[in-house]
Amino acid sequence: MTFEPDSVPRRTYSYLGPAGTFTEAALAQVPEARGQDWRPVRNVGEALADVVEGRSDAAMIAIENSVDGGVSTAQDALATMPGLRIVGEYLVPVEFVLVGRPGMKLEDVSVLTAHPVAYAQCLVWLGANLPAHAHIPAASNVASAVSLIDGTSEADAAIAPPGILEHHDLQLLASNIGDNVNAITRFVLVSRTVAPPAPTGADKTSLIAELPDDHPGGLLEMLEQFATRGINLSLLASRPIGDELGRYRFVIDADGHIHDERMADALLGLRRFSPKVIFLGSYPRADRAVVHYPERYSDDVFVEARDWLRALVSGEPEE
Repeated sequence: MTFEPDSVPRRTYSYLGPAGTFTEAALAQVPEARGQDWRPVRNVGEALADVVEGRSDAAMIAIENSVDGGVSTAQDALATMPGLRIVGEYLVPVEFVLVGRPGMKLEDVSVLTAHPVAYAQCLVWLGANLPAHAHIPAASNVASAVSLIDGTSEADAAIAPPGILEHHDLQLLASNIGDNVNAITRFVLVSRTVAPPAPTGADKTSLIAELPDDHPGGLLEMLEQFATRGINLSLLASRPIGDELGRYRFVIDADGHIHDERMADALLGLRRFSPKVIFLGSYPRADRAVVHYPERYSDDVFVEARDWLRALVSGEPEE
């Protein structure tokens, strides 16, 4: 008798849908997600709830945009939903195309539909190429294009992500219409709490911390936990806690890994200082840029200092 090996269970990934969004493009960069089940959802909260409640193994969410800054809904959700861990980050260029129904020509466009944020990022191109257009706001980047197909919009064209053309029969009227060619959105893949992967030397640590109280120099004291250990912060954003005016939590991205001696020491200092620290994860940087730091903050220096203190406490003679 022969036994067939157990089949590997399929994994499910939640992402902000429908198909054709920038979030879907970010999920397409995850090697282990290819060929698995992708679950489109309506918002960040639903995506993370899928993970917490076991409907999905991981969720892809937008966390930061190079033009608009941090995505507050994602930051607030990570701060208030326990049991989550960032396991990877991915960068997606923010490109926009103008699409219309089959047969439409650019010169025939007088009314267009677009999400207000996307519309604001294409104003220069629109002023030069469609100066007399009218704008109908759309609920999302994909919804603007879908409304042309299902007949719910009176617009002639829509601003949408390039990926929309892979899923719908639409006429491409113009490409790369965004005003900022360097615009990028940073996405993170979030799973249930797991141990951090091994450090690669090109890592990032994300966390959220609160100040113990409102006093002069409080923020400086928090930042000194990193500065005195040679750790660079690539993101520092404040978000209101919501229980009263003047109370904020801080979303922090720090260069390095929790397994690095300097990072571990900084987190210990931060935990002693802050009444609440949420560790979101240590994971490889999307750009794979190696983290550099002064030699005086190397792991060996921290290890030697601990060994020196241990020797003092044990009464060993000094050399």
